[in-house]
Amino acid sequence: MQDLASFYKNQIKKHTETLSKVRQQLAASSTIRLLVFIVIFIAIYLLFGKTKLVLGVALVGIIAFLFLVSRHTDLQYKRDKIQALKVINETEVKVLNRDFHHLPAGNVFKDSNHYFSQDIDLFGRGSFYQYSNRTALRQGSETLAGLFVENSIEDISQKQEAIQELASMPEWRQEFSAVASLTKTQTTTTAIQGWLENYTPFVPSVMKYLPLVFSILSIVSFALYFLDYIPESVLVLLLVIGFGISGVFTKKITKLGTESSRAQSTFEQYNKLLLIIEHTDFKSAFLKDKKQQIIREGKKTSTILKEFSKLLGNLDQNNNIFYLIFGNGYFLRGLATSYKIEQWIAKHGHSSKEWFEVIAFFDAYISLGTFAFNHPNYAFPILSDDSIVLKSKDAGHPLLDPEKSVMNDFQIDNEQFFIITGANMAGKSTFLRTVSLQLVMANVGLPVCACETKYNPIKLITSMRTTDSLTDDESYFFSELKRLKFIVDEIQTDRFFIVLDEILKGTNSTDKAKGSRKFVEKLVGSKSTGIIATHDLSLCEVAKELPQIKNHYFDAEIIDNELHFDYKFKEGICQNMNASFLLKKMQIVE
Repeated sequence: MQDLASFYKNQIKKHTETLSKVRQQLAASSTIRLLVFIVIFIAIYLLFGKTKLVLGVALVGIIAFLFLVSRHTDLQYKRDKIQALKVINETEVKVLNRDFHHLPAGNVFKDSNHYFSQDIDLFGRGSFYQYSNRTALRQGSETLAGLFVENSIEDISQKQEAIQELASMPEWRQEFSAVASLTKTQTTTTAIQGWLENYTPFVPSVMKYLPLVFSILSIVSFALYFLDYIPESVLVLLLVIGFGISGVFTKKITKLGTESSRAQSTFEQYNKLLLIIEHTDFKSAFLKDKKQQIIREGKKTSTILKEFSKLLGNLDQNNNIFYLIFGNGYFLRGLATSYKIEQWIAKHGHSSKEWFEVIAFFDAYISLGTFAFNHPNYAFPILSDDSIVLKSKDAGHPLLDPEKSVMNDFQIDNEQFFIITGANMAGKSTFLRTVSLQLVMANVGLPVCACETKYNPIKLITSMRTTDSLTDDESYFFSELKRLKFIVDEIQTDRFFIVLDEILKGTNSTDKAKGSRKFVEKLVGSKSTGIIATHDLSLCEVAKELPQIKNHYFDAEIIDNELHFDYKFKEGICQNMNASFLLKKMQIVE
């Protein structure tokens, strides 16, 4: 942990020093721009009345000023990226100290009907998603959430390989995240895809050549004017003709400019992200395949996106009065750019969805790589296909403070069912969530909170936290029955690890004991694997009849009138309960 803290603190120090230098460069750049502007203004003032000299000075001045503005913009971006890198490392230092509740919690992804996410606190304040999420893009956060709830057992070894590779690339991950964090989108990638796929062109095909011909004519006319071969009136006539041609399409060009301006920033920033991916020589098959998706007929997608971003930026220049007058009047730039944009959309518009998905994939997997990097003592599960479903040594919950967490060893085999008893607060529910989260993490390809794990991939399904619903007119008991029916139906068609916590709480003790026993017998009869926690000791008797069932417990002891827990997972049946003791201890009853 100290090595990790040192790494992040050294990064913070490095970026702080670089940031100071860039800010000094920005200050100097602002001063130079001001001086150039003053010199141009004075020169034009002194040469006023000498039209050709004024135009020449103005042209040179505009070129110089635009160059300085571009350089200043680059410096501003560099400053912002370094600041983002500094924040990334500061965040990691906080997370190492268990301070992560300021990160996005993923409440929007909560789903009470999901196979397991609601029961194991996958989303929400203090959740595993909040702890592990480092995505910078909206689509990336959606992709990460999708990976967590996917419940897929496919390609786990390839996922592990990809995560291990990214874990070994901390500075690459941070570079990608910093650039991604600077993406200021005015719309969603979904909206952009919809616009590209449903776009209706309006520029006639003749505009492929007319702007070029008109531009050559304008340049020749300007040259002849400066050589005193033609009068100013010819330039004015060209301007009027240019405005006339552009004016026919002004409304549609303006509409295209408005629509494209929302996407321009996204394409500009995504181009930088694609460049980072393209320039990286990945070794794992999973990452190589993703990189290959952004290579089109030997041409890099970043180049294609850069072309489009430049076109969108050029069209946006219509808001500049000088560009509007000279660009459209003499060179028909608005029409020329609109034509090129439409050609790009026709050729590449339908590919944008895949490009966005690749970027979102890397944004999500960077979170997984960061998690693995931050937990070097966690174990990547060794995959097997034997009778052991899950075997862990020194297993714990990743959200518990490692300094205080009590680790446990356990092994559960195929078609085996654990019945876990124990006093209140002894650790039953935490253990259920520990096992459940190990399965989720293993299926995603993450290392799990254990020093050694062997795993035969299996999907997860749970019933641990049922609630009633006034809006759906459902009682607590009926909601629970629906959940149990859902589990029974699902295990008919696929292989699941079942985790249950105190089922049938909505009925009386006798009915609950009878119903719980029948349900467990049904699960065992269907050759299911799983765990059930209960306070009902009579349920443990079924182990005498069914060898697939094993009894385990968490204990509590009363020592010197104080309750003590060791949180150790043990074989057998719990005999010590604490409800009556706690009622008296808290002076609720006599």
